[in-house]
Amino acid sequence: MTKTILSQKADHLPTPPHAPQHPTLVTHHDIAVTDEYAWLRDSGYPKVETPEILDYLKAENTYYEAAMAPVADLTDTIFKELKGRVAEEDESVPSRDGDWLYQWRYAAGTQYRRWYRKSAKDDAADWHLILDEPALAEGHEYFRLGGLSISPDGRLLAYSTDTDGSERFTLKIRDLETGNVLPDHIEQTIGSPVWSADNARLLYRIVNDNWRPYRVMAHHLGDDPAQDLLIYEEKDGGFFVHLDKTQSRKWIVISSGSHETGEVHILPADAIETPLRLIARREAGHEYDVDHAGDRFFIRSNKNAPNFRILSAPENDPSPENWREILPKSDRDYYQAVTAFTSFLVVKQRRDGLDQIRILSHDGTRDHFITFPESTYRAELGGNAEPNPTQLRISYDSMITPATVFDYDLASDALITRKVQEIPAGYDKADYATERLMAPSRDGQHIPLSIVYKKGFKDTAPGPVHLYGYGAYGMGMPPSFSTTRLSLLDRGFAFAIAHIRGGDELGRPWYEGGKKFARHNTFNDFIDAADYLVEKGYAKPGGISASGGSAGGKLMGAIANQRPDLWRAIIAHVPFVDVLHTMLDDSLPLTPIEWPEWGNPKADAEVFRYIASYSPYENVRAQDYPPMMVTCGLNDPRVTYWEPAKWVARLRARKTDDNLILFKTNMDAGHGGKSGRFDALYEVAEEYSFILMAFGMVK
Repeated sequence: MTKTILSQKADHLPTPPHAPQHPTLVTHHDIAVTDEYAWLRDSGYPKVETPEILDYLKAENTYYEAAMAPVADLTDTIFKELKGRVAEEDESVPSRDGDWLYQWRYAAGTQYRRWYRKSAKDDAADWHLILDEPALAEGHEYFRLGGLSISPDGRLLAYSTDTDGSERFTLKIRDLETGNVLPDHIEQTIGSPVWSADNARLLYRIVNDNWRPYRVMAHHLGDDPAQDLLIYEEKDGGFFVHLDKTQSRKWIVISSGSHETGEVHILPADAIETPLRLIARREAGHEYDVDHAGDRFFIRSNKNAPNFRILSAPENDPSPENWREILPKSDRDYYQAVTAFTSFLVVKQRRDGLDQIRILSHDGTRDHFITFPESTYRAELGGNAEPNPTQLRISYDSMITPATVFDYDLASDALITRKVQEIPAGYDKADYATERLMAPSRDGQHIPLSIVYKKGFKDTAPGPVHLYGYGAYGMGMPPSFSTTRLSLLDRGFAFAIAHIRGGDELGRPWYEGGKKFARHNTFNDFIDAADYLVEKGYAKPGGISASGGSAGGKLMGAIANQRPDLWRAIIAHVPFVDVLHTMLDDSLPLTPIEWPEWGNPKADAEVFRYIASYSPYENVRAQDYPPMMVTCGLNDPRVTYWEPAKWVARLRARKTDDNLILFKTNMDAGHGGKSGRFDALYEVAEEYSFILMAFGMVK
């Protein structure tokens, strides 16, 4: 049955869509590259209006639906399982900010949240609705809430929305006393706005035509946004601008940076008309960030410290010559973030690859790690709005422990459980087991593997295994919990995460070991991890499915080219597979800021050749490929739709097998796929149905 369903020659399937070839020759460094599917990029991008392109994408969607039709019942079954693990009615643990408690809630049947608040001074006070996402989303195929920011006096709510997945948000302001939305509407924004201390002005970021956040503007309430004051503009096309406020709320922080270089300016929140103050001038390879408490700034810097170090500086002159070390550089400790509260610091770090939350008093009398209940887990500092809390909000989970909200009491060192993720369909942690494995790589490193399965899996192993990976930008993949994953585990799968180089799971050098000219390590690590799972008896040869998204989708393309025999099926979501052509085109949204990560093939022949050696699109060849499912979003500003479209077309034209390749475009969405909490689950159900087809586990 599996061979029939997963063959493009199956009786129920039409002929796969055909993308005509119109070869385009590109030459750099005297190297000629032919791209026969370049026409799939709409010349009007970001608008896609060319009929030939839209017709092709729609034909692929029709083919996708036809191919998935035989497992429609299975998909519906899995979707019901996934939905049954989601609390129809759900709410966050209230969090305090000044005189108010804030909370979000899901009502039964709703895809989006409603936001509420009540007085923190009166336990009997009623909750009041302050923002209604379901109402804002009504009539839109896609909806995403961007930033939320309450004015210091608690009266005004600034919020932003995106209704097409382009991540270009419209900023609006609601008067929480009257419920009215003010006439101040600002287009082309991104991220959370920041209020001035006087409640009269709102600072926000603007994206340019290439979706680069490059300006910080200040809007005075009631004024025409066209007259807004320019606070900062970044001229370097390789730098993105970010906007924040210190934990003390005294300073506005404007940071600008690439993937490996940063620069921070500060501005008093009560005097935004004053000139910006520079903390440390940008220097290639130097990344730093800043927070503030009392009369000092606190800095996390990687200057001469690959895993960063923690420093402080006086408020009146925070220039680098006045930086004083608090935590020195370390091979063992990787400092990821620092938050400065009035009387103490919280450092989020990894020690020996394990998440830690560390508390250091400003007077030097305390240096303490919070103790968590498991040996491997994910722990993050949660929402802590106030400058001097007595308890810290912490988010926690593991491969077998559902999402948990703790409050850590600073006086007693006790973890207080505030909420454990509800799974209405039922879940017993005792039915599952997790392991941390170390797979040897071909160059002598050891790759961490987090694996989870239902107890009894090892008794009958080898069995079906699904392997997930990412491996880029120093974004480590935590050993976290997933309710959706249970639909595979309960059908006899083991699910593994390969913590490959390019991520930062083992510190900054682990990231550096998978970027630029070390990029092949990322692909090799994933393949070596899969081979290890076979060698140790978890999986059979050819008995592993694999998935990844975005840069992880590039990983999927590379491992499909390099070891197609290893995979039962591959799922690539919004895959960054046309690395060479994208990095050659500096008119695209992310290209200049991506050069520190991948290299600039336009300027350097060696970089050109290296990227060409692994770029999935360039390396599609005449060989057998496993069944593949590929997705994208038409409005995606991060990975443009034509990358996977071109890749699928070339795969179909060159591969030597009849295995099914499916390509689905979300015509009303962007990088994250469908936006509603249930709509997103249906896409997971389709993916799992495809995996089960590949393993012949369709009833």
